[in-house]
Amino acid sequence: MQYLRRCGVFFSILVLLSTAVAAEPRHGLSAFGDLKYRARFEHFDYVNSDAPKGGRIVTLGTAGVITFDSLNGYILKGDPAQNLNLLFDSLMVRAFDEPDAVYGLVAKYGDVADDRMSVTFTLRPEARFADGTPVTAHDVAESFRLLKKDGHPSYQVLLRDVETSKAVDDHTVRYSFKGKNVRDLPMQVATLPIFSKAFYTENEFKKTSLKPPLGSGPYRVKKFSQGSFITYERRDDYWAKDLPVNRGRHNFDEIKLLYFRDRTAELEALKAGVLDLREEFTSKHWATEYELASVKEGRLIKADMPDETTSGAQGFFLNMRKAKFADPRTRRALGLAFDFEWSNANLFFSLYKRTGSFFENSTIRAIGKPSAGELALLEPLRDELPAETFGEAIEPPVSNGSGQDRKLLRQANKLLKEAGWKRNGTQLVNDKGDVLKVEFLIFAPTFERIIAPYVRNLKLLGVDASIRQVEGAQFQERLKNFDFDITTQRFTMSETPGVELEAFFSSSTADLIGSFNMAGIKSPAIDILIDHVKQAKSRDELTTAARALDRALRAQHMWVPHWYKAAHNVVHWDIFGKPEIKPNFNRAILDTWWIDADKAASIKRGP
Repeated sequence: MQYLRRCGVFFSILVLLSTAVAAEPRHGLSAFGDLKYRARFEHFDYVNSDAPKGGRIVTLGTAGVITFDSLNGYILKGDPAQNLNLLFDSLMVRAFDEPDAVYGLVAKYGDVADDRMSVTFTLRPEARFADGTPVTAHDVAESFRLLKKDGHPSYQVLLRDVETSKAVDDHTVRYSFKGKNVRDLPMQVATLPIFSKAFYTENEFKKTSLKPPLGSGPYRVKKFSQGSFITYERRDDYWAKDLPVNRGRHNFDEIKLLYFRDRTAELEALKAGVLDLREEFTSKHWATEYELASVKEGRLIKADMPDETTSGAQGFFLNMRKAKFADPRTRRALGLAFDFEWSNANLFFSLYKRTGSFFENSTIRAIGKPSAGELALLEPLRDELPAETFGEAIEPPVSNGSGQDRKLLRQANKLLKEAGWKRNGTQLVNDKGDVLKVEFLIFAPTFERIIAPYVRNLKLLGVDASIRQVEGAQFQERLKNFDFDITTQRFTMSETPGVELEAFFSSSTADLIGSFNMAGIKSPAIDILIDHVKQAKSRDELTTAARALDRALRAQHMWVPHWYKAAHNVVHWDIFGKPEIKPNFNRAILDTWWIDADKAASIKRGP
């Protein structure tokens, strides 16, 4: 499956506590006031501050990304290499053991105006780009301008209400906001990448390029082969290596990312010792492919790493821009034909739970009937939302596990008839004579075994269903232009959802080329509910608003939800040192692990 996590387009958007102009500037910012780490803290709790530096890790980029042709990860054009964020610093950085806190990196302090309509950051004068030139407020302001004007459409959405970014002086930058939905904006601008103004004066930002960009971050590009691999090397002269937010982090001298066309090739590379580490996303492989001497002897380690993050939204997304999916009864019928229980038992070795929510594995998942607080938000929109929104939260159907649950297929058949589809031989047609055809767009063969039984059930209903596999670059291009019927996607939501929800579900992004609104949902009522989430002023308000939004989204039947497991299935050779504590909200492997030199020197690789 494709994981839409372009480097730099990573939707872990956070929110902000307002502080008065006259208040003492803060070393960190959080959504609703609490910061775990006080000023002058020494390091994050989940790192080993004495971790040795050195060695090289060979792993993969983002799962599902199989090629690259650009080293600019912040624009729509091209397919960027992964982990380009390693090159760039930001004003503040995320703490992975808090749901929504950031702490100063390039910025020593952040100061939010009393009316929340601006935020001012004081920069550290010692901040430097990799070429030794200073990082100034002018670079920060120019970075904002480039992202808002020519950046990936997701940035244009996120920064829509950021009115200006002004360099007050060399070490002070102020962002000004407009509108009512300003809660998220200080945190959003605090985590933007900082580019070199001088570099992008000489090089055009909006064009794809294989020229390594100049950054101020902990790594630089060492070597790459387009579409094959990229190697980052740690900078010994990194200006911020001893700051509290960086102690115990960035321990690998080199990070090499390899690109493969399919998961089977990845797996074989791991077994042979070409890869040091790989996260396993295929349940069949996890259950059957690691009966190896290397695993039994403890040389190759299978690790279940608990995942406390919101599991997000993974499923078959239906392209509602197409007339054949306009009727929600058609969409609901398609969902009834997918037999998760059979797939879980026969294909997934019963390793998964069914996804039902867009905020699965979280406290903001809607359950049961709406609470009084949820109803207060939903009732004014009753005429614009499906009636199902106001009953029990929509959950996926539970089959008898036979693979062809006749009861569910009869329900699907009934819904298709009600939606105007009639049998014409073995096919369904509407009054215009159009055949109900659906095509599943994929880029690798590994998903065929899951879709094929689904296709058989759809054909029983009279749906002309098929699978179309295309090569990776074409797949990514078709997604950008919404040229598909049904495709598999997974979107990861933040622990404190806010402005990023627009990228997935708002009317403004439904027809925005390159957006992540895969289903093309365009609903003024959903837009209002998103605003309620963005405007929440407490954790309780956020929970209520997010649950109301969740149940309204689920009632749209825009997807056929998949499955999840609240753990990362990671397989690695026994060459690493690890901190005693894993942060709640991130794997933090590249961030906090290190090479154990003795283990690496003595390990025997291979099956």
